[in-house]
Amino acid sequence: MSNSSQQVPLTDMGNPRDALIIGGCGFIGSHFVDRLLSDPQVVKVTVFDNLSAGHLWHIENHSNDKRLTVKIADVRDLPMLIESATGHTTVIHLASNPDIAAAATNPSIDFDQGTLLTHCVAEAVRISGVKTVLYASGSGVYGDIAELEAEEDFGPLIPVSTYAASKLAGEALLSSYAYMFDLRTVAFRFGNVVGPRQTHGVGFDFIRQLISDSKKLKILGDGKQSKSYVFVDDILNAVLTANAKSLKPFDVFNVATGDYITVSQIALLACEALNIDVNNVKFEYSGGSRGWKGDVPVVRLSSNRIRSLGWLPKRKSAAALLDAMKAMSTEPRTSSK
Repeated sequence: MSNSSQQVPLTDMGNPRDALIIGGCGFIGSHFVDRLLSDPQVVKVTVFDNLSAGHLWHIENHSNDKRLTVKIADVRDLPMLIESATGHTTVIHLASNPDIAAAATNPSIDFDQGTLLTHCVAEAVRISGVKTVLYASGSGVYGDIAELEAEEDFGPLIPVSTYAASKLAGEALLSSYAYMFDLRTVAFRFGNVVGPRQTHGVGFDFIRQLISDSKKLKILGDGKQSKSYVFVDDILNAVLTANAKSLKPFDVFNVATGDYITVSQIALLACEALNIDVNNVKFEYSGGSRGWKGDVPVVRLSSNRIRSLGWLPKRKSAAALLDAMKAMSTEPRTSSK
């Protein structure tokens, strides 16, 4: 397979000139919409979303942009997905079950809203002639490896949640399609992504709780869970950098800040974001080392590979979380009691 067959038209800013964003009304997806439509050289952006986790208000400021098309449909509607993908060179695949803990009571959710969705995306891409897929995987594919810092070639990969298993299955599926059908797929194993319009996650949960009752805060686990938190703008920069510079049929990148923060420290930042005196808040821990069954309490990711392409995060974990929670505190979904 030649590199030339994998080239996708890019703007001078490194953005794809056209893109289908699956999950484009969601948290990360809507920021991709903002980024691409801010580039006058981008000619077409199509959002495909069933609004199960996304919201139209996330992209409403682009409603008058004629380059934007919005399709409200389910990814499992393969004929509609094929029709929407046709005429695009790039697909940004962000659709999946957003609630990692839900599988504890509904184990099939990550197949139905993860693996199966990625199969539909792969088929739509193959049939429609799309050349590049940018896929949101996750750090959970490494499993529970404690303090060991995972590089992309680490193995064996032993997920401990069905969510992570579905992400790993998606990587394998897209890799096989890349080699079999002359595609280019880039998978991204993100740290915890935070920012405005966030729809779930520890910071989102803490802000909602404290807005409802500023005197107490329920914290899952023992508060010692420690992970990297990446601001959404840094995520976009990483994805678009790899899209412009990686020409392998299949490639994978960790995206993390290189520093880590505990859940207890996030609780303190949530109080700061809302100007609440932490001395007046009772922290109530549920106990145990994990927030839920399948949670990986300690995640360490090496981001040397994406950094070698020139990417660097503009915010460390604490700054990313504080800015994200300040933004979320004023947004409709977070601020409603």
